[in-house]
Amino acid sequence: MLESLITSKTRIRLLVKFFINEANMGHLRGLAEEMKESSNAIRKELNHLSEAGYLEKEAIQNRISYKANTKHPLFATLQKIVYQHLGLDAVVVMILERMGEVKKIIIIGDYANGYDSGTIEVVVVGDALNTEYIDQLAVKIEGEINRKVQFLITQKYNGKGLTIYEALKKVKV
Repeated sequence: MLESLITSKTRIRLLVKFFINEANMGHLRGLAEEMKESSNAIRKELNHLSEAGYLEKEAIQNRISYKANTKHPLFATLQKIVYQHLGLDAVVVMILERMGEVKKIIIIGDYANGYDSGTIEVVVVGDALNTEYIDQLAVKIEGEINRKVQFLITQKYNGKGLTIYEALKKVKV
């Protein structure tokens, strides 16, 4: 989907890196190594995205680090587009349909760090979840988003990750 709108694969990979999780940061050489691209191609795209205001630059220890500009008027829209590109919106919808009372859905691993490795690791937190449905769900999601999905079902999760859904807490009055 996104490939037909943005023809630069490097730019798409950078958008995924920075807009999947606003805490993600990177510098030129590190991004070039991570994405196995030339530093010149990365520099060119970082400059384009910075000049457009989508990325912020910050000098840290003789390196210029980049991160998403969360104050940009299109930040939320770009983040939503990245989620749709990766299929994370479909993952949330399908999990909530029949899994039971889901408290949180957390992306861990490569995708939480903005790296499109092809395998999405998903932690589903909740009580009395329909664990039998998860095998069917994985196949259904994989067919829809063209990526492998691995699930971890638990009642509590305190590890790191990118929370993409959290149930509203009920307040007693």
